Parts: sequence; structure tokens; C-alpha cells
Amino acid sequence: MERQTKIIALAGKGGVGKTSLSAAFVRLLTERQPSARILAIDADPAVGLATALGVEVRETLDDIRKSIVASVEDGAPRKAIELLNEARFRIFDTMVEEQAFAFLAIGRPESAGCYCTVNAYLKEVISLLAQDFDYVVIDGEAGIEQINRRVMEKVTHLVLVTDPSRKGTQVIQTIRRVAGELMMCDRCGAVVNRLEDPELAQYVQLDGLELLARIPADRAQAEGDIRGRSVFRLPGDAAILRGAEEALTRLGVLA
Repeated sequence: MERQTKIIALAGKGGVGKTSLSAAFVRLLTERQPSARILAIDADPAVGLATALGVEVRETLDDIRKSIVASVEDGAPRKAIELLNEARFRIFDTMVEEQAFAFLAIGRPESAGCYCTVNAYLKEVISLLAQDFDYVVIDGEAGIEQINRRVMEKVTHLVLVTDPSRKGTQVIQTIRRVAGELMMCDRCGAVVNRLEDPELAQYVQLDGLELLARIPADRAQAEGDIRGRSVFRLPGDAAILRGAEEALTRLGVLA
């Protein structure tokens, strides 16, 4: 039976903790599946996953895209297959190889405005790389853009992250609705993050979305974020790690 890569994408509004949860997913997968090939993709131009994982990024997907475009503009015309082969080589060369996982960042385009071009490139990269890994964790950009442009159409598991606010839950409902029209993921569910008061959980409206985990606010983790500490430095019983484990278990990613 052919192995299916599990591609786990996280989406939601900005500031709800997608990056921290993405990093927690990566840590748990490295600990629970030590022989697996794991790729973390920072698809958010805010570029926070590298810090959360303790990774130093020297080159991004957008750097590769721009350098290949420049080589075509400045040199002799080349066939599309040559450009594809060069892109594949450069992507693997650009990956940061940690002891237990690989890392790739989309980057932040220098010019202001739309991320359409680099998002289109990211879509092809996900298709290109998925076959080489057992697990791919994607920290998506805030909002709905990458879902709307079908960047995530190859995803197998979609995790919608919200805080307890009504605005946060409205955003994930919008994402779920659009994803339902443009994606064919195996599982989709919600994580309610940064619950200051557990009693408020009953008021969070998920409108039929499967609840994967409720994660209480964690002062230690918040301090780690402020100081730029890696998720690998958190104690094993940290709230974000317990919640991440619960979510991955409910999704069937972890047993």
C-alpha cells in the first residue's frame, strides 16, 4: 500500500497562536515519530516559525523564485523542464536540516502589495516536496488568502486556530466555508487557544466544527515567545504541548 504523506496546515486570524501550535506539532512529531521524515514550512510572511523552532534561515522560497526569474531575464532562454529541475535542486539546497526535521520558509517579498506570485510558487513546492516526507507541517499566513488561492489544496489535515474571541471564530468559520469549496482534506477541526478562563469555553461558538483541543493561556510559553525561545525548551507538560498532542490524537495523526 502506498504511503500517504500527512500534510497538516494551520490557519486562522493573526495573533491566535498558530505559529506556537505549529512549532508544538513539529516537536511532538519528532519525539513520537523519531524515524519519520518531517518538514516544517513557514508559509507566513511574518516569519515566526523559524524562531519558534530555533532555526536560522539564510535563504527563502522567495529568494529562490527571484533568483531563477532573474537568471531567465538576464540569460539565454531555457526550457521549462530546466527551470523546474533547477528550482527543485535549489529548494533542497535551501532547506535548513535540523537533527530531527527539515525547515523551509516562504520569506517576505521586498516589494509591497500582493503575495500572489510567491503563493503560487509555494503551491507547486508543496506538491513537489510532499512525496519526500512523512509529515509536513505548514504554518499558514493569517486570514484566508492561501486557502482562497488553492495554495493548500493538497493538505490532508486542516487545523483552524482561534482565540476565544468572536472575531477569531468568525474567521475560522469563513476559512472552513471556503476550504470546503476549494479543498479536499481528510480531516478538519478547530483548536481554541489562549483561554484565560476555562469557564468561558462554553461561550465559544464553533458552529459544528470538530473541537480538537482547548488550550489555556500559559504564562511560561508567553514569556518564551517574548524572549524568542525555541519550543524545544518548553517543559514537556506545557499547556501548548498538551493541547497539540490532544489535537494530533483526535485527528488520527498520533495514536
